[in-house]
Amino acid sequence: MAPKVKKEARGRRRSGPLPPSVAPKTLRLRRQPKYPRKSAPRRNKLDHYAIIKFPLTTESAMKKIEDNNTLVFIVDVKANKHQIKHAVKKLYDIDVAKVNTLIRPDGEKKAYVRLAPDYDALDVANKASINYVSEFLKVVQFKHEYIPLHKSILCK
Repeated sequence: MAPKVKKEARGRRRSGPLPPSVAPKTLRLRRQPKYPRKSAPRRNKLDHYAIIKFPLTTESAMKKIEDNNTLVFIVDVKANKHQIKHAVKKLYDIDVAKVNTLIRPDGEKKAYVRLAPDYDALDVANKASINYVSEFLKVVQFKHEYIPLHKSILCK
C-alpha cells in the first residue's frame, strides 16, 4: 500500500490560462529598407477587359434580356460581383442593379447582370451589337435552301 499523505494541498488550483505577462511598451520604428524587395508594384491583371470575356447570346440569354432586363456575360472565374459590376458600368456606360453569378459545369463563370430600371437591356444589347441568333449555328438563306454554317466560317 502507498504511504498516507500527511498534508493536503492548500489553496485552490487555477483553472484556465495565466494572465498575460506585462512587458514594457517600447518604441516600434517603421522599417527603412536599404533597397526595395520588389522592383515594381504588382500590376492588377484583372482589368475591365479581362473581367468580361464576352456576352452570351443563347436563346435563354435573349429571353433574360427581353423579360428580366438582364444581360448575360461569361466572365473571368476569379472576378467577384463588385468587379463585374464596375466592369459593366465602365465598358457599357450603364447602371447595374445587381449581379448574380454561377460557375458552369465547363468551369466558366456566368454573370447575370440586372440593369437599373431606367435602362433597357434590349437597347444596351443593340448598342453593344449582341446578335439575336444562336451562338454556334447561323442559318443563311441560299437559293431557297437553308444551309447551317458554323460561326467561324461566317466571321472570316
